[in-house]
Amino acid sequence: MRGPHCPEPFADGEPPLELTGFVGRAAELDSLAAALCSARLVTVTGTGGVGKSRLAAALVAGHEGAHGWVELAPVRDAQFVEYAVAEALGLTDHTTRSPREALLEHAAALPPLLVLDGFEHLAGATAELVAELLRSLPGLRVLAVGRRPLGLAGERLFPLAPLGADEAVELFTRRALEQGLTVADGPEVRELCRRLEGIPLALELAAGRLRALSPAQLLERLGDRFRLLTGGGRDALPRHQALRTAIGWSHELCTPAERLLWARLSVFAGTFDLEAVEYVCSGDGLAAADVLDVLSELLAQSVIAREDGPAGPRYRMLDTVRAYGADWLEAAGDAARLRRRHRDWYLGLAAWCELEWFSPRQGEVAARVAVELPNLRAALEFCLTEPSQAHLGQCLAGSLWFCWVGCGRLAEGRRWLERSVALESGYERSRLKALWVLGYVAVLQGDAAAALEALGACRERAERAGDAAAVAYAEHRTGCLALVTGDLPRAETLLRSALSRYREIGELNSNVLMGRVELAMARAFQGDLPGAVRLCEEVRRVCEEHGERWARSYALYVLAYAACQGGAPRRARELLAECLRNAHVFDDLLGTVLAIELLALVTATEGDAAEAALLQGAAGGLWPSVGLPLFGSDHYNAPHARCEKAARRALGDSRYEECVRRGARLDRATAVARALGDRGAAPSAALPSPRGTGGRGGAAADAGRAPERSAVGARRREGGR
Repeated sequence: MRGPHCPEPFADGEPPLELTGFVGRAAELDSLAAALCSARLVTVTGTGGVGKSRLAAALVAGHEGAHGWVELAPVRDAQFVEYAVAEALGLTDHTTRSPREALLEHAAALPPLLVLDGFEHLAGATAELVAELLRSLPGLRVLAVGRRPLGLAGERLFPLAPLGADEAVELFTRRALEQGLTVADGPEVRELCRRLEGIPLALELAAGRLRALSPAQLLERLGDRFRLLTGGGRDALPRHQALRTAIGWSHELCTPAERLLWARLSVFAGTFDLEAVEYVCSGDGLAAADVLDVLSELLAQSVIAREDGPAGPRYRMLDTVRAYGADWLEAAGDAARLRRRHRDWYLGLAAWCELEWFSPRQGEVAARVAVELPNLRAALEFCLTEPSQAHLGQCLAGSLWFCWVGCGRLAEGRRWLERSVALESGYERSRLKALWVLGYVAVLQGDAAAALEALGACRERAERAGDAAAVAYAEHRTGCLALVTGDLPRAETLLRSALSRYREIGELNSNVLMGRVELAMARAFQGDLPGAVRLCEEVRRVCEEHGERWARSYALYVLAYAACQGGAPRRARELLAECLRNAHVFDDLLGTVLAIELLALVTATEGDAAEAALLQGAAGGLWPSVGLPLFGSDHYNAPHARCEKAARRALGDSRYEECVRRGARLDRATAVARALGDRGAAPSAALPSPRGTGGRGGAAADAGRAPERSAVGARRREGGR
């Protein structure tokens, strides 16, 4: 990019990285870049399938760190627009603030260009958010991509026309070549491209038929379709009709099985995988064994597209194509049944993920949930808006506790949990789980009143219902609240009681192990370091047996705390390094900032006061996204105070405060790298989190495809409540 306020598509005058399927548009790229240099809000408009998203992607290709890409097409509820933006930008905030407030608070960490793709069905909410962001963040520019303007003052419209004749022919022939077919540029091909108005999606759908039909046959069939829709006229239709005609014509040429799968795929939000398709879409005329073959045909015909990523191959259906399939699904009277099957699959996926969170697959689970969030949200919305489905919404919101708590999505989790418990479901067990998870989320957000209300209600109702597990969880999380608010005797009493209840019912999972870690912390704060170490060494052993990394990182933190107190800084650093790496990978902001705080003390103890002060500043910059710094607790604050005293004594007040200010300017990834010893780390240059900035998705590096599993009725074992 030429400057901080002028995004451009080319570096050093060279074209951007080539995108698959991108043809021509060099002049449009230059014009769009110029528009962004002269206006802070540019909206690319045009008919569906004209290539708006591809143009925007070509513009930002090769500039990953300088833009954030937000896909709004899968978002179905306007209230989640700001959540989608925060998610795409990798912004983690544990407080009770709205994502919008967090975005404004983290202005310095945001990329200079924000791309909002597919906003038209959420235009009002998107426009409101964009207006506030532009008003509050003078260095930000927004590139919006949709079928209509946002309607804001200062918005510069960039209407995108279809491809020119030569570019249309190039795209058509290239698509043919990708299928192993050579199609010559001739009159029939040119007439076909003219009839399809140069709309890339229409051309790709037509090219997908070349294995069965020649260009002449395609042209004849397309002409018949035009005559049908226009009463016999052969004049070109308006572009929106031309695209709809091409989609409808392609649909007619599909086999019955292909049309059936096309319609059923419309229930998915965002991307989806083969396993989900086989469960949700099979049956009633489409055998599960045939799904892969039919899906492959739709892929060959450009009805769907394939994307490969860390979580394995996934598929996507363009919005225009999806809408056409949804119309057919509604007309067939099968939409409600398919949405229920979609709900069942993702309810089962959440249950599987909850079980596997306490296993060596923990990193895979984090990555899988990240990529499945659009579909999980759609399933939650279905449960919470359909009569008699509230209990399943409570079950789903509660089962995703590890996503809300362990993967840095407290704010979104709280919204779903509050919506779910506000509904009377008639199924007490699912409601109780949603209540204790809500209480847990509120504890971590520092909202003691809301936490006590939810946990109190959970315990009271659980005791009436005789639900021993819910009583244990409610008591456990109330003990956790007492710990972070400094009431150590009460915390120890509640945590010991909850752990005893867990043993009685045979409960063992990450939550139970966290209860042991919290008890160890309470003992450590009261001076019983040997007792705390014994508890956490046992937690560490159990975690290693099960491949658990999240709870283990907190056990390592307590062991490091004990090492610091016992005068073993080198041992403390080794423990904290592993703790910090795991917390960062899971996007666990609380674990990250606690580790950095303690590493600052270790660094001061080792004699590097300036670096210790810088790390304190880095932690100070992160705490506003977590809540009250060090929970406002004298016990959690003691290492911080000790570090500050030593650093001030060594540096003097002026230099200490300058080092703190330098640290506060570091973004999270750089702060983590610095804490791990990389003192040359540049901002955003190291250790990307699972939801890194500047891309169209992200996932943990150790992710892979999930194994075969049942979509419903996953067998619950230890930790599966």
